Amino acid sequence: MEKPRGNFLYRNLANVVSILGVLPLALLFLEDGYRYVIPLIIFNNVMDDLDGILAAKLHIRSRFGADLDNVCDAVAHGVLVMAVGAHFSGLVLMVSMIAAASIILRATSRVNPDVATGGGSPTNELMRHMLFILLLTQIYDVDSGLYLVLIFLLHSVTMSIPFNLPFLIRGLAKTATATFLVNVALVTAWLIPAVAPLIAAAFITTYLYSFAVGGRQWLKEREKVPSVEDHDLNI
Repeated sequence: MEKPRGNFLYRNLANVVSILGVLPLALLFLEDGYRYVIPLIIFNNVMDDLDGILAAKLHIRSRFGADLDNVCDAVAHGVLVMAVGAHFSGLVLMVSMIAAASIILRATSRVNPDVATGGGSPTNELMRHMLFILLLTQIYDVDSGLYLVLIFLLHSVTMSIPFNLPFLIRGLAKTATATFLVNVALVTAWLIPAVAPLIAAAFITTYLYSFAVGGRQWLKEREKVPSVEDHDLNI
């Protein structure tokens, strides 16, 4: 980690952004709070990306900041998933609890760098896919339930896998400009329904492709590693 510099406010600017990305989720607890879920998903995604950009550009990265970011992700993404599950109830609610548990396990496990695997899909990827499901089912006037169940179950698996997904659009966005364009794409999908299917297809297709490619590479690497039994036989 880089050594933080500057005064207290300067050093914690990214941390403040992380926290601000979570606080507005209190709107979900209002009686009609679910109507804010789509803008809140987008807002949280923007703030989560912004804190990382600020930490890098201002040279204020720290272990505490990284841990806080992971905890904020666990809280925000868990709340968003459960809010969507509670809205649809039934099977969607039950599966959303599995997804929320997977989010918490992935995010909090990364707090300890000694046990973090470095694998699995980011919890933010689930947020983006959940956003697309909600947008597309509104556009085409179909029930979201089945699609949400599939997304929650699939991400519950991919958040726990021991390998990375190499071709995720957000993962390939290494610069501040590229990250900004990813968030512009999310806002565009929300505000311009005509392009939402194309943007959703790009994100979901690259996710599935990454899962397949990453899994195949992981299996090949495991085949190259001799097992303990093979080692004993060669002695």
